[in-house]
Amino acid sequence: MTPDYKHYSISVQWSDEDQVYIATVPELPGCKTHGKTYEEAIKQAQYAIEGWIDFAKELGRPVPPPRKYSPTVAEFSDK
Repeated sequence: MTPDYKHYSISVQWSDEDQVYIATVPELPGCKTHGKTYEEAIKQAQYAIEGWIDFAKELGRPVPPPRKYSPTVAEFSDK
């Protein structure tokens, strides 16, 4: 069973060199795209996730599961 495409993490960073936002999906090796705006980078990343998973399935390769959020005690501490 393939996880929901929108459950994957997307890391967005600005590239001074390319003058675009770079969107990377940590769970899916090599899954990276870009956009002129932050919103465009997210949208392109969602398309890239779908494409990555669909292609892996076509090739019979395993699809890594999305990461699950797990809060830590330190995250809620004000120290």
